Amino acid sequence: MMMNPHDDMLDDLFAMARGEKPVPGDDLVARVLADADAIQPGVVTAATTSQKGLWPRLLEAVGGWPAISGLAAATVAGIWVGIAPPSSVEDMTASWIGDEVHVSLFSADLMLDEGALPDG
Repeated sequence: MMMNPHDDMLDDLFAMARGEKPVPGDDLVARVLADADAIQPGVVTAATTSQKGLWPRLLEAVGGWPAISGLAAATVAGIWVGIAPPSSVEDMTASWIGDEVHVSLFSADLMLDEGALPDG
């Protein structure tokens, strides 16, 4: 790094400034302490809030009502696809697992079997 002749004078000036420790005057210290004494009685501590319950804390942690509504929509969609999957999902599942198995929730055969319905 090239030094300029003016840099030497500037370095000397900075060295002199570092050597002098600034000391505040007694009148400044007295005024600051008087201001602090005047303001201190007006300082009020923050009121403590009541402890929130589990559900409000969980709601806040998830992200509020918009996030809960998104989770509810995803849950309903997952149940819907689980109960009545599209054919593409059934084909993909069959290719992974092997045999395709159908489970009918409302089987007409089950309802029409003899003895399945009560008499009367």
